[in-house]
Amino acid sequence: MCKGKLTTAALAATLLLGLSACSNMSERDRNTAIGAGAGAVGGSVLTGGSTLGTLGGAVVGGVIGNQIETKK
Repeated sequence: MCKGKLTTAALAATLLLGLSACSNMSERDRNTAIGAGAGAVGGSVLTGGSTLGTLGGAVVGGVIGNQIETKK
């Protein structure tokens, strides 16, 4: 397994475990975590598995997820 794919797999596993452990997260926290996870995967795919692309995608996705507001 190449280094980029290993980094992506480790990040995805960490995010999944982190999300399952935090059942009392607020809606904004959940959106931030989901956005970061989706951004990490997207950034990794777009940059061919580079670590910088994965981290950059996670940051951008987290910020976008944090700003999403669902109407009730």
